[in-house]
Amino acid sequence: MNIFTRLYYQYRKIIKAIKLFLIISGPGIIVMIADNDAGGITTYAATGAKYGYNLIWVIVILIPVCYYVQEMTVRLGAVTKRGHAEAIFEGFGAFWGWFSLLDLLIVNWMTMVTEFVGMTSALKIFGVSPWLTVIVMCIVMVGMVLSGSYWTWEKITLVFCGLNLIYIPGAFMINPSVRDIISNGLVPNFPGGFNNDLFFFLMANVGTTIAPWMLFFQQSAVVDKAMKEKDIPWGKLDTFMGSMFTGVVAVFIIIVTGTVLKGVAVDDAAQASIMLMKTNKHLGALMAIGLFDAGFLGAVCISLASSWAFGEVFGWAHSLNYKIKEAPWFYAFFFLLVASAGLVVLIPNAPLVLITLFVQVVAVTLLPAALVFLILLLNNKKTMGEYTNSITQNIVTVGIVVVIIVISSIYGISTLFPNMLK
Repeated sequence: MNIFTRLYYQYRKIIKAIKLFLIISGPGIIVMIADNDAGGITTYAATGAKYGYNLIWVIVILIPVCYYVQEMTVRLGAVTKRGHAEAIFEGFGAFWGWFSLLDLLIVNWMTMVTEFVGMTSALKIFGVSPWLTVIVMCIVMVGMVLSGSYWTWEKITLVFCGLNLIYIPGAFMINPSVRDIISNGLVPNFPGGFNNDLFFFLMANVGTTIAPWMLFFQQSAVVDKAMKEKDIPWGKLDTFMGSMFTGVVAVFIIIVTGTVLKGVAVDDAAQASIMLMKTNKHLGALMAIGLFDAGFLGAVCISLASSWAFGEVFGWAHSLNYKIKEAPWFYAFFFLLVASAGLVVLIPNAPLVLITLFVQVVAVTLLPAALVFLILLLNNKKTMGEYTNSITQNIVTVGIVVVIIVISSIYGISTLFPNMLK
């Protein structure tokens, strides 16, 4: 009888833990899956088409990097009860606070444009007018933030996160060679030599996998969700699962285009979808649907990250738990950001493809400053107490910053001296 009692106790304990995780999870999974946005899908699709499976190892390395970076925002938000923008202003003063905020605004707005590019180009494949896409999706995004609470917004967003996994069954439809994936993709290599083209793709993949807006979004989401110090272990698990999801989806996109389109010049994910339709119409349709969903998720999260940050800095009421009358400036800024980014996509002959790839590279050049602030904040013993970074965490995160600074510097130099890496 004691055995059955212990088994029942363990069963109840497991069920309780699962329920608690489901309540607390959200910010980590959302930020990570939304990181596979329209620009990210384009970058992964173009990477697979140009290099096949050869750069999968880069994504594999970036999975734990994503976790280590984003996990810090969970601790910082839960302990300080401040969003990332507010924490920077509080810790480093107005100059560095405005520097970070303006950087965030510029990169986020440009990234928002790429999200609308993804949504309009994806639905255009199915005959939907870009004007209709922009208008309807702006209304949907506004409706989500006006849904009444952070919890409601989060549940709706998690549904779209599930749709982002559509690339996984797509890869199984083409029966790729597992042996080739392992031998060519998991062993670090530089196909064609370490030249400017390869370096640009490495930069773009790093930039789309770790972006400054993610730091601001997750920390503000943790605060808006009212997570406490006791919730930090669950927040870490949430972030770990999200980092695994984002890496797996990225790898499967590379597998799809690396199998079917290797050697074909791909400028964007919509073009890849059309090309895939010629081989398998269902596979191409899945790619297009995934691209639309990625753009939508990115637009929802990035616009909200910006609105949270500006609300924190200007002292506006800035929670999804407030009604529009209680937080008018917070919602007004959100509406302005969404509408202005959507309108850019409708400008005739706008260089949208160039913007899409350029944003990923700009993001990685601005990332080191954001990471340095984050590391310094996590080492403030007075503020963080027992949740300060450990020696191991500091070694890993400082190493990440150094590597990003080095590759950013090399890229800048190679741009000025294009023959350097030939």
